[in-house]
Amino acid sequence: MSRATRGKTTHARHKRVLAQTEGFWGGRKNRYRQAMRVLWKSWQYAYVGRKLRKRDFRRLWIVRINAACRQNGTTYSRLMGALKKSGIEIDRKVLADLAVHDQAGFKQLAQLATSAS
Repeated sequence: MSRATRGKTTHARHKRVLAQTEGFWGGRKNRYRQAMRVLWKSWQYAYVGRKLRKRDFRRLWIVRINAACRQNGTTYSRLMGALKKSGIEIDRKVLADLAVHDQAGFKQLAQLATSAS
């Protein structure tokens, strides 16, 4: 009777982990135990990063909308209040895209919102 070593399975798992830690500093990239620790930590950072990315983009959109508003003689808060009051439901992502790529359309939207309020 021979013993089962599970060599192939273990080797494949180690190889997969070390492939994911390629480019890490020092022994973190080629020692399995260290690699596992930093790989788990990298997953935590990635999870947090996905949440932060949403915040960062929202802040960016607000900055872009505010800049375009001020070019059209209003402010971000006045525009958003006027849009809400006039019943125009358009999200910040689309508004920011309009502000950057279609300035004439944004100007019309701003005038429509301010005249309606």
